[in-house]
Amino acid sequence: MADLSVKYLGLNLKNPVIVGSSNLSTDMEILRRLEKAGAAAIVYKSLFEEQIHLERASLKDSMEEYDERHAEMTKIFPSLEHGGPKEYLFNLKRAKETLTIPLIASLNAIYEESWVEYAQLIAETGVDALELNFYFIPRYFDQDAAAIEKEQVDIFKEINKSVKIPLSVKLSPYYTNPLNFIKKLDEAGVKGFVLFNRMFQPEIDIEREMHISPFNLSQENDHRLSLRFAGMLKGEIKGDICSSTGVYSGKDIVKLILAGANCVQVVSSVYRNKPEYIKTMLEELAGWMDAKKYSKLADFRGKLSNKELKDPFVYKRAQYVDLLLKSSDILKKYPMV
Repeated sequence: MADLSVKYLGLNLKNPVIVGSSNLSTDMEILRRLEKAGAAAIVYKSLFEEQIHLERASLKDSMEEYDERHAEMTKIFPSLEHGGPKEYLFNLKRAKETLTIPLIASLNAIYEESWVEYAQLIAETGVDALELNFYFIPRYFDQDAAAIEKEQVDIFKEINKSVKIPLSVKLSPYYTNPLNFIKKLDEAGVKGFVLFNRMFQPEIDIEREMHISPFNLSQENDHRLSLRFAGMLKGEIKGDICSSTGVYSGKDIVKLILAGANCVQVVSSVYRNKPEYIKTMLEELAGWMDAKKYSKLADFRGKLSNKELKDPFVYKRAQYVDLLLKSSDILKKYPMV
């Protein structure tokens, strides 16, 4: 029987399947089902500072809606202060008490001070690790890449000084050179990298001529970008590599570990196939290992990474070179008549 155990962020996990941050983790019954199905760890839904600000503003507006209606009535409601992250922290602690497997918190803040403050509050709940969501959505023309990256590295350093639990960073792929940025974070002490954050993209309904918010689930084969970077990072950084996005089967897990990943995060496959599908994924992984006579994950992790291959360009090509050389072959597979 194959040994699926792995170490991630210094945590001993029974297998490489982690359930990524999502609304799934806010339901205690679903948490139990995920653990029973074989999840090795769970990332709790992110604490979004932006959401706290919006909720605080909404509460203020609703409490003051009928104020100052006439001279003798300045206020209807007593002054109340929004609870900030208190509800989130309460539910996070409750989730930690529900599980016997590691629980990883997730943080998405705005200002350096709040990054540090919220990280400290989260660490006090007893979670096993903290995942920091680093990304940048271009909004202004006068911010350069170096300044953006330096700010995020500095934020990590401040958090790392203020908490004792392991820290990972979940990145978007939209940096000028993700490899260079990951190397800087690795040198700063990041324990693990989650590749990659699935960013919301705007969509338009052309019949109603308005913006809509579609569900942001990944599709099968979306894991290929993470596979590329796992293959290039294996053996080049000290931090662990966790592949995310488009991980739908045990075969996908095999591919990503062959490339160099330590573990994977799954979300969309659980939404589409229910929590119990994790067991199927693990059975596929173990079955493949048994057939190949691998006793543990380390036996094949990184076997097809950039460092282990004779062809130095497998992970570095930007175009389908073979396809361009044999451009007529695709018409045999997809004839136009």
